[in-house]
This record gives sequence, structure tokens and C-alpha cells, in this order.
Amino acid sequence: MEVKNYLLGYKDMYIYQNTDYFNFSLDSVLLPNFVTLNKSVKKILDIGCGNAPIPLILSTKTKADIIGVEIQSEIYELAQKSVKINDLEDRIKIINNDILEFVKTEESDQFDVITCNPPFFKLNENSNLNDNLCKSIARHEIKLNLNDIFKVAKKMLKNNGIIGIVHRPERMIEIIEAMRKNNIEPKKIRFVYPKENEEANMLLIEGKKNGNPGLKILPPLYAHESNGTYSKEVLKYFEKE
Repeated sequence: MEVKNYLLGYKDMYIYQNTDYFNFSLDSVLLPNFVTLNKSVKKILDIGCGNAPIPLILSTKTKADIIGVEIQSEIYELAQKSVKINDLEDRIKIINNDILEFVKTEESDQFDVITCNPPFFKLNENSNLNDNLCKSIARHEIKLNLNDIFKVAKKMLKNNGIIGIVHRPERMIEIIEAMRKNNIEPKKIRFVYPKENEEANMLLIEGKKNGNPGLKILPPLYAHESNGTYSKEVLKYFEKE
């Protein structure tokens, strides 16, 4: 069922969602608040933009032009509606295409920043795929894997441009290997924990195209207080700057 919700605590922004597909989650909130943005950023690419939570949040933090590419037509249509209802069509462009096909015809070295909240799980004979194909594509590396993401970044980022992704901590070594294979140097990492004294369940990592070695490990981010409510830091991300 299609629904229109407020985008987090932004009382003047909306997002269209469909309960038959994935609703956006905390990882799509943390990534645009983690990735490095400055006044020199003019053009951003969001790979696998879903119903556009990351482009919408980014639009509150930067004046850059944002392109979101979404392979699934049903989800693309939700993203289009979300952009239109917020009157952001002049700043956010949503494209319905496979990112690997999209980059074939695009000029290289054109983006300052790339973001991606990718499928977290490898595809193999033991994969527990959802009967809903939309959910399976969002969760498993059916259409897009780690090397694909950084191969796209290698082509599409300007020199010293950055890519930020959110993923699972257990795949950190693979992520760094895929980055370096594609001339992306890891520059900062932040681990996200459900609560204090629990294991990290999310990883935020940023790399720079042709960057110099030098990796920063940022302080831990705790998503929830001990009573289960969102932490003060996370709650700040739910408000428009």
C-alpha cells in the first residue's frame, strides 16, 4: 500500500513509501549525515536511490545538484513523487536505470560526491531470498555488488572526489579491498552500535578517488539509549538544519 509520510522530523518535507517494499531505515539517515560535504560540492550521485531518502536529506545539507539512479521502476516512481511533492525537481533528478548501464553512456569524472546504501548480502546457493523480487534486489547482490559500486565511483568521480557507503561491519575488509582495487583510498570509518556494550551492526565508510593513505576511525555512534529510545545524536539527524 502506498503512503505519504513526513520525512523524519522535517515537518515541511514528505516521502512516498509502499508497505509492500522496503521503507527507508536508519542507515539511509546516517549516511547523508556522515559523508563529507562542503561548499565546493556541486554534483552528487546516489546509487540505488530507492524512494529517494538520501537525496531528500542531502538537499537540506547542500545546494549541490543531485542525481539518483534506481533500477526498479516501482520504486523509481515513488522517488519521483517524493521529489515532486517537495518541489525539488530543479535540484534532484531521478533516473530509472541500472547504474551499470547508466555509466556506460555518461561522461566520466563529473561527480564530487557519490553515496550508496547498497544490498548488504552476497548472493549464493545459501541465500534466503524473499519472494518479493523488489525486496530481494534491495537486500542481496543480485544487480549490484561491492566491486560494481567502486568501479562506478572510479569512473564517475572527479579526481579527489569522495564516495560514502553504509554497510555491515563483517564486510569491512572486502569493502576496503574493493575500494583500493578501484583507486579509492579509504579515509574515514565510523562504527554504529545499536546500544552501548553491544556489537556494531553498521559501518559508515568514506573513500577518496586517488587519495593519499591516511585513515581516520571516528568515535562510535550509538543508535539507541539503554531504554530503547533514539540517542541524542541520532535525533539531531531527524531535524532539518
